[in-house]
Amino acid sequence: MAKNFSAPIVAAMKKYSADEVLPFHTPGHKQGRGAHELLRELLTAEGLRQEVSLMEELDDLHAPHSCIKDAQELAARLWHADECIFFVNGTTSAVQAMIFGTLKAGDLIMIPRNAHRSVIAGLILSGAIPIFLPVEFDAEFNLPLNVSVETIELSIKKFPQARAVLLVSPNYYGVAADLEKISEVVHAAGMILLIDEAHGAHLTFCEELPQSAIESGADLAAQSTHKILGSLTQTSILMLGKNFSERVKLAASLLQTTSPNQLLLASLDIARLQMELDGREKISKAVELSKKLRAEIKKIHGLKTFDAVKNFELDLTKVTVNVSGLGLSGQEAEEILRRDLKIQCELSDATNLLFLITFADSEEMISKLVDALKLLPRRLPKKIPRLPKLKLPRRKKIPQIKMLKAI
Repeated sequence: MAKNFSAPIVAAMKKYSADEVLPFHTPGHKQGRGAHELLRELLTAEGLRQEVSLMEELDDLHAPHSCIKDAQELAARLWHADECIFFVNGTTSAVQAMIFGTLKAGDLIMIPRNAHRSVIAGLILSGAIPIFLPVEFDAEFNLPLNVSVETIELSIKKFPQARAVLLVSPNYYGVAADLEKISEVVHAAGMILLIDEAHGAHLTFCEELPQSAIESGADLAAQSTHKILGSLTQTSILMLGKNFSERVKLAASLLQTTSPNQLLLASLDIARLQMELDGREKISKAVELSKKLRAEIKKIHGLKTFDAVKNFELDLTKVTVNVSGLGLSGQEAEEILRRDLKIQCELSDATNLLFLITFADSEEMISKLVDALKLLPRRLPKKIPRLPKLKLPRRKKIPQIKMLKAI
């Protein structure tokens, strides 16, 4: 596939800015003329000059026909999809559009019990009814894995009338479901497969990572290009397979702002360009750094890294570190790292810290992180008191259940 070295949205913005048109239109700062000095420091003079939208030359996100259309087509080609829609309302809106654009009121959809709140919002908007799927769990690290193929097969047998299956893959900890096998099972049952792939926009660019949702046969996949790739926070892309175009586009238009920020759209265009130019090299670099980090952490007494996942694949750029061997909770370790050692993790839970490794990281940064982890204090493990069992009042009548449980 030939590489495309252009960024159509950025080119259109530069051209409009260079025309030096007097701006009697939004935004109110008038290409930076009225911007406060603090805003100038944040965006730079050039950024403010190009922070315009809704002009004819800059296309229309709700009916793209020029530069946005071109940029979306380039992204679809790079990520192996039939079509792509840009989002500036975050992956939350992309997930909602994916559900709202494929389901109608009363349709049954299988979702994991730990689905993101955007999935629940999508159900509310569409009127679809969830069948909650159990998620496998790793007791040693106290974290969720993913939905197994066997669970999908059993659920389809129990609810053959379901319209769709939605999975989160990879999840926050990088655990990916066997989407290739699940895709075969779901499609054989006449259902559609939707994937919340917010944490997987980079998977396409490295063979050592789980295969991307679209390449595995999913019908639609929503990706947060800002999480591991280089677009600005709040930007996202929705990848579409065949036969889902018009209704999903209408749903996206209903859910997206009518005043999209041009800088956000430009950052999506640039993130695609960056991956097209040398994405494989950059993501492979991140994977190699994550391997080195894991190897160094294993040398630190009291720490463990989450590596092997039976029946699932793992995105190596998500490095989960268990700190229970130090007698610390994950939250305590996060606070010490941030307050005393100037290191900020992505998240902490009861027993773990999660670190995201991207192409922006370096050997020096990894070394500093390892040094900081070596400085975490060691304490006696805390005894967690058992909660008393609650006695619930018995109901005379069972209320009508709107949400269905598969297993």
